[in-house]
Amino acid sequence: MNDRTREYLRGRFGDHYRRTELTPPPAFEEREWGYIPFTSGSGTTMVRHNSHLDLGDLGTFLSRERPRHVYFSAGRYADPGARSMDEKGWQESDLVFDLDADHLPGVDPDGDAYADMLATCKEALFRLLSFLEDDFGFEDLTVVFSGGRGYHVHVRDENVRRLGREQRREIVDYVRGLGIDHVDDLTRVETVSGLGLKNPVEKRILRADGGWGRRVHARIVALADEVRALDEEEGVARLREFDGIGEKGAATLYAAMTDNYDEIAAGNLEAAGQYTRTLADLLAERAIEAENAPIDEPVTTDINRLIRLPGSLHGGSGLAVTRIARDELRDFDPLVDAVPETFRDHEIRIDADGSRTVRLNGETHNITDGNNTVRECVGVFLMARGDAEKAAE
Repeated sequence: MNDRTREYLRGRFGDHYRRTELTPPPAFEEREWGYIPFTSGSGTTMVRHNSHLDLGDLGTFLSRERPRHVYFSAGRYADPGARSMDEKGWQESDLVFDLDADHLPGVDPDGDAYADMLATCKEALFRLLSFLEDDFGFEDLTVVFSGGRGYHVHVRDENVRRLGREQRREIVDYVRGLGIDHVDDLTRVETVSGLGLKNPVEKRILRADGGWGRRVHARIVALADEVRALDEEEGVARLREFDGIGEKGAATLYAAMTDNYDEIAAGNLEAAGQYTRTLADLLAERAIEAENAPIDEPVTTDINRLIRLPGSLHGGSGLAVTRIARDELRDFDPLVDAVPETFRDHEIRIDADGSRTVRLNGETHNITDGNNTVRECVGVFLMARGDAEKAAE
């Protein structure tokens, strides 16, 4: 980034902050604040260990300093401006989750379009929210588009804020599906007696009322519904598609799914003997692979983490770090809704370092190598990413 580009972006970031009212996080006076200025050279310098007293009024500070990135701490401290973590006096921390599009399985950061990567990331976000809301029952959640590659979720329920690193790691392992080695980890055992049995027998039942058991159970029932709609030959063939399910196993499972469906639907892993458990293990592997939330583990386990301030600008894209109401999340389009009003109405000239297509603000922009006249939001986006420089007007 050359000097002209740097000063242009810094000035326009300042214009954004002068016309934008930011809402600080809860207990903002107990948090550490940090920022990265627009500095020359290829490196970046984080200015941190600031309290709100060091910064003064947040809006005035941002308008004056015009930083490239702005952060606040997940942790709350007795003395947030102290120079070392020990001196700060940790009290509690929000539980924070980070999803980055270019770290997701199946995403190719070099080949996939930015918009497509963000769409994939949003689907991972919905999976994460299913764990947080349905499995853990968290209620005080704030969902934020990071302004760059993905989404953040801040959990501030009182009963999680004093969790330590290892307890937070257990939550990470759960949402990522780690530590489930066998479907037996998701079952309860019932003892059955009577009904002509000489001795009581144990029956394994999949826990279908919540958690990973519910997700595996849903796949078993969906498969059973599919198989019941087929004739026997087709149903057996469908079941034989699963590794480890041979002709005999497939026939036994088909009979159980068609003649003993209620037991399958009840999660009875004895309904087709060993073959039910084999199938459940296979479906558990698929459920974990498809439905886990691939979060950035260090963000969640770090009780001192700095995270982006909602309402600030992301210095690598020029997009706004945006809070999203839970009921508006499905319709949220980051490449439209996170475009700052400051950058929407003007055109500027840029020198692009190559040809590319940019989807932004609801429009498709075809950029050619060299000099282009573009909407300011597109120019800011490309300059912030290092794909263009500001041209002389």
